[in-house]
Amino acid sequence: MRRGDAATGPSPPRRRWPVPDKKLKVTLTRSMIGLSPKQEATVRALGLRRIRQSVSHDDSPSVRGMIARVSFVLSVTREA
Repeated sequence: MRRGDAATGPSPPRRRWPVPDKKLKVTLTRSMIGLSPKQEATVRALGLRRIRQSVSHDDSPSVRGMIARVSFVLSVTREA
């Protein structure tokens, strides 16, 4: 049988991004001194300029990817 036939049943619904009620609070916890230009650009693209500055972003794959690239200088919490 091929995938998608009636015997396998319907596939589960896919998660749609961004989830509007899910927000992430991103805080710059370490200095950007010593970061590569690409990493510094990622931090700036998140809207962070100085240490202990926080911004709120929708929880989406693009934001999660940016956070993963520079996670060692950030603190991330989920907002209610």
